[in-house]
Amino acid sequence: MIRVRVTSAKGSTPREAGAEMFVLAHATRGTIGGGQLEYMAIDRARAMLARGEHHSEMNIPLGPEIGQCCGGRVALSLDEIAELPAEPEKPRVFIFGAGHVGRALGRALKLLPIAPLLIDQRIEELAQASDLPTRLSVLPEADLRDAPQGSSYLILTHDHALDFLLAAEALKRQDAPYIGMIGSATKRAQFQRFARSQGVDPSRLTCPIGAGACHDKRPEIIAALTAAELITRLTSPVSSSEKYP
Repeated sequence: MIRVRVTSAKGSTPREAGAEMFVLAHATRGTIGGGQLEYMAIDRARAMLARGEHHSEMNIPLGPEIGQCCGGRVALSLDEIAELPAEPEKPRVFIFGAGHVGRALGRALKLLPIAPLLIDQRIEELAQASDLPTRLSVLPEADLRDAPQGSSYLILTHDHALDFLLAAEALKRQDAPYIGMIGSATKRAQFQRFARSQGVDPSRLTCPIGAGACHDKRPEIIAALTAAELITRLTSPVSSSEKYP
């Protein structure tokens, strides 16, 4: 098979440098942005397979001559490889609270390159999320403390006191890229007082979650806005020292 990797992306381009796809004789995995750029790369990769070539390069201007109007330029490296590499591990996101918004969040995040886990103390709520990874837990704070390094946390339980406990526990972890709690400006102010009384800095908490320009509070809308907020944070180019001080 042929691995097609974007080695350089200048100007307006459909994917960034480092994006890659894998081309087999009758299938592909991944994408370098679609359109004529991708069709050309697939054709070149399959020609390499037919001829037994091991390496090739392409430098493609994304202009009218190929039927695209991005205006940028993309350099590609095409290399023969023996087998598909393992899928990269997805960032883990722990969702505490399996109510309406929690379930909507789980379903929204499941569509992204994210591994959500829905945690609740109520078996009847988890039963309504049979299409999602779930965990019944009597001590959700223990699940938070034991979570893998680099996990993110979304807190939206049925109990404000439990929300505050979980948010404070999450903030004690310095390895969390994102910590969010459902609520309002009033709830955030109350939590800030609580956190400081516990010796916890509340500044890293996002509350309310999904607080965009849209004021629609249906669970699916909150979930969509929060998913966008979360994926933006997870894909922001930050150094490892910023992630894990």
